[in-house]
Amino acid sequence: MTEWHRLKKDALPANVTADDVAAAANVSRWTVNRAFKKDASISPKTREKVMQAANELGYLPDLRAAALASDRSHLVALLVDDFANPHKLVMLERLTRALRSRGWDTLLVNTLNRDDAAPAIANASQRRVDATILIGIQFDDEVLRAAHTARRFKKLIIFARTSENPDTISIAVDDEAATSEITQYVMERGYERPLYLAGPRTVSAHLKRKETFLALWQKHLNTTPESVSVPAYDANLAADAVTITLSERPKAELPDIIVCENDALALGTIDAIRHRLGLRVPNDIAVIGFDDVPQAESPNYRLTTYRQPLTDMANYLVDVLENVETSDLDRTFCGRLVVRDSA
Repeated sequence: MTEWHRLKKDALPANVTADDVAAAANVSRWTVNRAFKKDASISPKTREKVMQAANELGYLPDLRAAALASDRSHLVALLVDDFANPHKLVMLERLTRALRSRGWDTLLVNTLNRDDAAPAIANASQRRVDATILIGIQFDDEVLRAAHTARRFKKLIIFARTSENPDTISIAVDDEAATSEITQYVMERGYERPLYLAGPRTVSAHLKRKETFLALWQKHLNTTPESVSVPAYDANLAADAVTITLSERPKAELPDIIVCENDALALGTIDAIRHRLGLRVPNDIAVIGFDDVPQAESPNYRLTTYRQPLTDMANYLVDVLENVETSDLDRTFCGRLVVRDSA
């Protein structure tokens, strides 16, 4: 320990500053600042000396001050709803991993309901974030218009859904291509009586899966499949809907496959078929989902589903954040169908 450290050991300042670290490491304050910047020009030896002094003093740079000195905060607000959907946790993991790996931090906000969505966006804009990322079903046209009018952030990004709102950037799987692949698979396997189980029908930031499936089935087989919707992507709601819809039907009038808009609905559907209707999957009714959540691979479900390329989507989102442009950044991605035992 240096003489300076011996003198200061029992009398460290309450709020350690960059000047304290500079004195301890015998470098300039400017060198301390550079040592904490990821891509700054500084020798490894000097950086190590600064970091050692900072660790001994318990110093961390003031990110708020650094943000005020720059036109970027490297902070994004992440607004999420619908936590009953297990795919949301997978999205959060991939997004935060991609963001942190490239020097971005997140402010996570759980939007409680539709009425809370607009105030949550407005609140996020007051935190000096560089962008707001929306993941959920509550961000309809009215909410997005209000967000654009009041916003102070540079970019408003819809993740894992598409939006026609011109003031947003959409990063999503190509629902039409994905559903076309699912529809082709269902037809090629000889299923004849599909039931489509959909989630809530939103006005703006929406999925195009149900509409695409019904249109393709009508086009190729000249019949319109039966469909049912539930108000949230919740396995229990799906189980209730399937039970109510099918419980009074004779076996000959049951669908031979239920195509679900996402895996949360598919998992609830499988539970209802087995444990409420006393039927077998896939022998009596097959099931297909969408997303490939971790539970899909479980021996309890072995769910055939469509896997979204979330890592590629998350990495592109960071590309968008680092791009100075704010227009023509919408992008869709293609995933792949994962075939398991349920269909």
